[in-house]
Amino acid sequence: MSFEVYIFTSIYREIYFTTLASEREREMSIEVERKFVGDANSLKILEAIGVFAGQYQFQDRYFDTPQFDLTLRDFWLRQRKGCWELKCPLAPVKEARKSQGEPSGADKLCTRYQEITNVPDIHLKLKEVLKRLVKNEKTLTTESCQTLINHDGLGIPGMNNTPDMFWASAMNLVCFAEFTTIRRTFTLDDGVHIDLDEADFGYSVGEIEVLMPEGGDMQAALDKIERTAKKLGVTGDQGVDGKLSVYLQRNYPAHHARLLSQHIL
Repeated sequence: MSFEVYIFTSIYREIYFTTLASEREREMSIEVERKFVGDANSLKILEAIGVFAGQYQFQDRYFDTPQFDLTLRDFWLRQRKGCWELKCPLAPVKEARKSQGEPSGADKLCTRYQEITNVPDIHLKLKEVLKRLVKNEKTLTTESCQTLINHDGLGIPGMNNTPDMFWASAMNLVCFAEFTTIRRTFTLDDGVHIDLDEADFGYSVGEIEVLMPEGGDMQAALDKIERTAKKLGVTGDQGVDGKLSVYLQRNYPAHHARLLSQHIL
């Protein structure tokens, strides 16, 4: 190999792996979010301080085992606009909350999840979680948890018959929630995103969101969210339910109650 070819190859490999690392970073980011109830005043302020990024509609489909093994461990698998996403709990944060009791301030009002969008990584994480359940022989009964059963069988009828559902079915995952959302998105100069959502089952909610890489400055993200909330006139120290939480409360009340008792919601 000539010196010139060697240099070119080395540069190409460096660019390739740098790009690959960047893509992987985006596919395994940390989502920090606070939900709020918007009103006419907050919308007016948002239109003044933010940049309107557009309005669009999307459909969410959420998946779990028939015994809700994933969501009872705070793992949330969904398909949005044909793309798979898995939200995973940040273990240190969850354990700290359980040991320290009721959180306060921004810590109480914000959620934090690792968000995985790369399908092979989603597969690996799900296999890890489900394998651990089998190894520990942790099974849930109908007496302890409402299961995913309706008049047509498990999950939502027809949701597990499409080609991209085969791998989910192989893991015994079924669709337990499906709804459509109309979203208006705004962005701020400091990288904060604000979404105003209207779900088709009659629930509206706002979301202040910051995406950060793994190992990023969590406190800085929390501070950004708190400053944005104050700008929008969002007050109070009570958390606001997300769309899926309300959906579960209405359609799977026993499971919703269990999630609350385990401090997952």
